[in-house]
Amino acid sequence: MQAPTLKKTAVQYVYPFGSNVTAPPMDKNLLGGKGKGLAEMASLGLPIPPGFIISTEACNAYRHHKPQFPEGLENEIRSAMTQLEKQMHLHFGSDSDPLLVSVRSGARVSMPGMMDTILDLGLNDRSVVGFAKSRNNEHLAFDSYRRFIMMYSSIVEGINRTLFSQALDVLKKLENVEQEKDLSVESLKRACELFKEIYQEHTGHAFPQDTYQQLMHAIRAVFNSWDSERAMLYRQLNGLPDEWGTAVIVQTMVFGNKNDRSATGVGFSRDPATGKNTFYGEFLLNAQGEEVVAGMRTPHPINKYQKDVTQSTLESLEELLPEAYQELHKTVKRLESHYKDMQDIEFTIDDGRLFMLQTRTGKRTGFAAVKMAVDMLEAGLIDEKTALKRIVPEQLIQLLAPVFDAKAKKTAANKLAAHGLNAGPGAASGVLALSTKKAVELKQKGVPCILVREEANPDDFPGMVAAEGILTIRGGSTSHAAVVARGMGKPCVVGCGALIIDEATQTLAAPQHHLTIKEGDPISIDGMTGEVFFCRLETSPSEVSQVLLTKTKKPEESEIYQKYKKIMDIADKYRTMRVRTNADTPVDSAVARAFGAEGIGLCRTEHMFLEANRLNDVRCMFFSIDQEQKKEAIKRLLPHQKEDFIAIFRVMDGLPVTIRLLDPPLHEFMPHTEEEMRKLADLMNVPYQQIVNISTSLNESNPMLGHRGCRLGVTYPEVTEMQTRAILEAAIEVSLEGIKVIPEIMIPLVGIKEELIHQKAIIKQTAEKVFKEKGKTIPYTIGTMIELPRAALIADKIAQDAEFFSFGTNDLTQTTFGISRDDSQKFVPTYVKGVPNPLQPDEVLHILSADPFQTIDREGVGELMKISIERGKKTRPNLKCGICGEHGGESQSVIFCHELGLDYVSCSPYRVPIARLAAALPNL
Repeated sequence: MQAPTLKKTAVQYVYPFGSNVTAPPMDKNLLGGKGKGLAEMASLGLPIPPGFIISTEACNAYRHHKPQFPEGLENEIRSAMTQLEKQMHLHFGSDSDPLLVSVRSGARVSMPGMMDTILDLGLNDRSVVGFAKSRNNEHLAFDSYRRFIMMYSSIVEGINRTLFSQALDVLKKLENVEQEKDLSVESLKRACELFKEIYQEHTGHAFPQDTYQQLMHAIRAVFNSWDSERAMLYRQLNGLPDEWGTAVIVQTMVFGNKNDRSATGVGFSRDPATGKNTFYGEFLLNAQGEEVVAGMRTPHPINKYQKDVTQSTLESLEELLPEAYQELHKTVKRLESHYKDMQDIEFTIDDGRLFMLQTRTGKRTGFAAVKMAVDMLEAGLIDEKTALKRIVPEQLIQLLAPVFDAKAKKTAANKLAAHGLNAGPGAASGVLALSTKKAVELKQKGVPCILVREEANPDDFPGMVAAEGILTIRGGSTSHAAVVARGMGKPCVVGCGALIIDEATQTLAAPQHHLTIKEGDPISIDGMTGEVFFCRLETSPSEVSQVLLTKTKKPEESEIYQKYKKIMDIADKYRTMRVRTNADTPVDSAVARAFGAEGIGLCRTEHMFLEANRLNDVRCMFFSIDQEQKKEAIKRLLPHQKEDFIAIFRVMDGLPVTIRLLDPPLHEFMPHTEEEMRKLADLMNVPYQQIVNISTSLNESNPMLGHRGCRLGVTYPEVTEMQTRAILEAAIEVSLEGIKVIPEIMIPLVGIKEELIHQKAIIKQTAEKVFKEKGKTIPYTIGTMIELPRAALIADKIAQDAEFFSFGTNDLTQTTFGISRDDSQKFVPTYVKGVPNPLQPDEVLHILSADPFQTIDREGVGELMKISIERGKKTRPNLKCGICGEHGGESQSVIFCHELGLDYVSCSPYRVPIARLAAALPNL
């Protein structure tokens, strides 16, 4: 058969796919991930309903000319539909042999549930009759028509779906049936009439009968859904650009709601929660796809294995339609072998005949990502570099996150309310939130919550983001709620049908156990076991942490630890940038070492002073007028500092330790209440008013830009002297134990070369004294933090006296933007989310692409870092450069640091594994 041709325009926007059709370019940036997957499956000869793809270029052209389609697009769509009619021997809008289509979104990466889909398009009052006759199935025809009216009304016109659901509920009660599929043909016809009345009441006009009008409005609606609030929030959270746009797939309908030999479902070639190499999925008999992914009904397990694991009482597809199941299983294996990655598939069985509707790389938990990567590597499917690329560095947090303590579970056995399907990793406790609005409110108040819904629909996405975990009464492990939760790494339990939500009383009940809680009460969910407790539970270390930290589990007893270790070993093999930690205590230092830290990049000495018994000595130091009294206070601090450094040096055992000299905003040490001031006056034996006067004189309008960092050392040189002595005396003592010590003394907040000269001189003079007193010397280096724009610009001069630079990107971001870090959350989220564009009212203007306090701002802060490195190394070619801000544990920032040529990044202990993996990615 000759391949159909498509009428060309100046720019091609529409690409057909299917058997006997010339394959489109396999470019997911153009066709979207779903479109590319369909075209590729068709080229493999798999059973794919034919259709055509409207490109992402068309979407973006439309977005710039709303509500008009770009020139030539409508003609291309009509031409493609004509070709589809010839392929299917059906006619779009016909009264006798109508062609029905689905209209779906398809961005270049999966955005589950964030955009819109319309099924059964092409039906109207006349064609539904012809469709019923041609298929000899009135039930199918009017069931499809009522579905189409509801979806079109909701998505195109924005009419609340609840109105249609309520009408259906009335009809089900009249017929005494529980599910829509059991309604009689007469009730389905009545539903169609009721739905059209709802449509006319809310729009002021009749439901459209022109099928091309339906199609064009549906395509516009899917284009518009790219800019919906939930889609924009999803892209913001996942760092996806707005300019990508979405493709639209128009595809011939196949019918999972035809009869009891028909079904629709979703599957994964491996378990997306655990990574186990077993076909995993769910389906519904006599249904359409949206019912599965939207969680409207609790679905059946795909096979007997899954039925046993989930203890489901529902029959599996393997049992009900064994021939179709075997063909599906074989197809899924073929797809995974072809793509060499876990596949997320959608399928429909139309009267026993299998059709594939989607394949894409499946979203997975951190546990599953690590297991799949290692398993596929060991099976020879992928190489080491691909294995590393399969894991998003931030997913490793899931392997380290706490789990519910077994003893706590046992104690709370009487509060175990229900079991559902375990759909997302980890454990979470919080207060009950029964709506997205409530979850967002609680998040804004800083109250952890668990979002509980009958079924989580895409509009619940903001609530899912706000909540610590998600629980649904209906739905399965492939529903939108489960897929999105896994993508975010949040604990999720679905299909918990034993629980009942009472909207009127705002309660959640477990009647079988006689338990009820109200909104705001504590609730806990275990995403690994599916358990739900009506109480708050204590947590214990994860399995990986039990091996590395508490030593309560042996390495050989933990499969996930062994997989984790293999990935970390491979990452270390390929990375060239070192990873250190930010640690101020021996405990934090030990944790970081267990997670693979190669030294301390930031030890904050001010944190050591905030203990109650030391704080008074610090206050005495700042409030003393008498020099002898001041010296005595400082002298009392020396042994505390020395003791801390000794413990840290011992733990780090031969690894470098960068110790930052005192750098608190002064107000952190000040007494704030009258009671505190009177206690200090009594301790110092001075008048209360003297303390008040000194406190007033030390008060600052902007402490973060005030008397802190090296400025304190310049005005209180005895503090620098004391800290230097504590560092070097500790280093000498530990070295005498046979432990190698590598102290690096870092001077903070330098913005003027002479500040560094001053502090360096004190450090060197003190070091000479200590070495002379102890009769022993020890190597040490002196460097500075680059955290002010001026320091970056004069880095060539600063490098004359600094042996290393460490970028304090928290303060560098703050001082570059002129944004207070503590106040940034009042407006930065709005900058990232976007505001209406005055020049393009239909567009959103994103002032920032990401929060600069979370991800390094490459254009500004990053450019200052680049300038600093270039100028510093011009003066001192062997200048060591690192980063010690919180950005050191964020993967995109770590990759940028590699590009800059930094020697190391430093981050909090639990983010060390993330940094190790991220540091390897640029070398793959």
